[in-house]
Amino acid sequence: MIKAPLYNLKGEKLSDITLPKAVFETEVSPSIIAQSVRVYLNNQRSAHAKVKDVGEVAGTTKKMWAQKGTGRARHGSSKFGLFVGGASAHGPQGNQKFSLTLNKKTKKVALNSLLSQFAQTKNILVVDDFKDLTPKTKEAGHFIDILEKDNEVLAKSKKIGIITDVADKNVIRAFKNISGFQLLSLRSLNTLDLSKQNFLIFNQKAVEALK
Repeated sequence: MIKAPLYNLKGEKLSDITLPKAVFETEVSPSIIAQSVRVYLNNQRSAHAKVKDVGEVAGTTKKMWAQKGTGRARHGSSKFGLFVGGASAHGPQGNQKFSLTLNKKTKKVALNSLLSQFAQTKNILVVDDFKDLTPKTKEAGHFIDILEKDNEVLAKSKKIGIITDVADKNVIRAFKNISGFQLLSLRSLNTLDLSKQNFLIFNQKAVEALK
């Protein structure tokens, strides 16, 4: 049974909350995590590289030299790839496809594996509710300062993810200008963003929704 500390917005520790076993006690699989990150990155990639074929290269269509009598190979134009300034043969045309697929079960295993890794190293805490959070950077910074005094792991973390059940405007406005924080919701959660964090802060509804 893995637990995480539960705090209120005053920075007071209320209790320890039991994290859902099916999510936070999964066997950590670095290979599946790496596979999920690779698929995510590939699906964000688009094709830009493109070369010109013979029909697109500017230049004369005059023959390089006479068809016969020179002892050299026959060539119809300086546009061919053999010549400087000519076309590129079999090069990219800007229509390359990089997308990969990952089935739902594997995606879930990858996410749970990462979340379990955070839980096992005690790099998670839970806030009971953000609804009364004042949407000001100063207030958010003060709240984090209080938490850091009580949590040494959080104090040493440079990358902190705040995960809410749904996107919360007050949380976004309060934390978006504080360096090192990334705001995520359960709907936008992915292995790439999670893998970049050192510490995770959930609201209680998000933990319950993960069940």
